[in-house]
Amino acid sequence: ISNIIGVAASIEPEYQNIYVKSNLSGEFTVVNEHLVAELKRLDLWDDVMVSDLKYFDGSLAKIDRVPEHLRRLYATAFEVDAAWLVEAGARRQKWIDQAQSLNIYMAGASGKKLDETYKLAWVRGLKTTYYLRTLAATSAEKSTGQGGELNAVSSSGAASGAGAGRAMSAKNATPASTHNTHTAQEPEAAQFCGIGDPTCESCQ
Repeated sequence: ISNIIGVAASIEPEYQNIYVKSNLSGEFTVVNEHLVAELKRLDLWDDVMVSDLKYFDGSLAKIDRVPEHLRRLYATAFEVDAAWLVEAGARRQKWIDQAQSLNIYMAGASGKKLDETYKLAWVRGLKTTYYLRTLAATSAEKSTGQGGELNAVSSSGAASGAGAGRAMSAKNATPASTHNTHTAQEPEAAQFCGIGDPTCESCQ
């Protein structure tokens, strides 16, 4: 409902300043209209800014031409320390009869960080939390097809790199008859979870 009428989702910080929302009605783009108005006022809203916002997943943190105070004001949910979300929820809880659907957003989640966050929620008197939302450890390389150019990778660099690789392979190629020996590779040590390992976050 909040997306349809153009407001934030209650107590949550903005998920991103631009993103695609999917529901039973289909997909639609959600844009932070307040940010757009600010950027237009500063004459910064243009096609390049739109492309930058899409490339950086709606975050202003790495867009240098945006003033610092706007980057702080329009920080996305994953750029706000989860401890502050818990602290704000604890202040509200005093005036709420039952509980609140407090989503926790966490970038770079770890066992230690999760433990600290949920213990803080318990100590502060929160009756419950809702979803835990984290960022993927990896993401796909982003590019655009505008003008046949790539945003993230230089097309000339990629082509020259591939050509150099083929040239090097050809240069180093030798007849099969000269390869009489093979070097055995040591097998990699298996990674496992051990309760006796003090660095294992899952077992502590």
